[in-house]
Amino acid sequence: MTIKIKNLKKSFGKIKVLDGVNYDIAEGASLAIIGPSGCGKSTLLKLLIGLDNPTAGSICIDEMDVAALSDDGLILLRKKIGMVFQTSALFDSLSVFENVAFSLREHSTLSEREIRRIVKGKLEMVDLAGTETLMPAELSGGMQKRVSIARALASDPKIILYDEPTTGLDPITSVTIENLMLKLSRELKVTSIIVTHVLQTVDRVARQVVMLHKGQFIETGSPEQTRKSQNEVVRQFITGGS
Repeated sequence: MTIKIKNLKKSFGKIKVLDGVNYDIAEGASLAIIGPSGCGKSTLLKLLIGLDNPTAGSICIDEMDVAALSDDGLILLRKKIGMVFQTSALFDSLSVFENVAFSLREHSTLSEREIRRIVKGKLEMVDLAGTETLMPAELSGGMQKRVSIARALASDPKIILYDEPTTGLDPITSVTIENLMLKLSRELKVTSIIVTHVLQTVDRVARQVVMLHKGQFIETGSPEQTRKSQNEVVRQFITGGS
């Protein structure tokens, strides 16, 4: 699924968060969106999945304008897009199995037997076989993140959106999540869009990088090109201002 972002603008009152973003994302791409906290990265993800509407401009996925879709059209689109939230966003009162099965029960007519088969397969894919009956409170942060990824995979999406997938995780767990993201990109051929400020994750997972600054993409290139950028704003972000 191709994504075309054209003159995208988003304001909250007088505050311009996105101010004319233009970018095409090819099918199967692995794109990292970097930038400081509060610059609009997560807002862009919400616009991509139709959780909010732009003030102006458009996002077209396979030539469909996301903001123009009906409620039914949005449901169909979201079946093709998996979202991994920064906080994992699991339902505390539901088991691992119930969390992964949730969207299948809400938005499909699959039999319970088929749902069980899918959930089992997705948990195996993220190396969590046998955890079906555990509750979120019984899981480590890294395990919760993997359950969140399994849930995102439940509908066999063509696009996966990752919002700060390794933020707050210890280094070993971060590498585990990054390896899983690489595996999914390679084996499932999904388009991956990763919002992050963790440079290790950018270097290991992304093939292309864009930097969001004052509502616009000011730098595009590979991770290596981004690290060698002569743009002062990019250099300060990369070096932490040193």
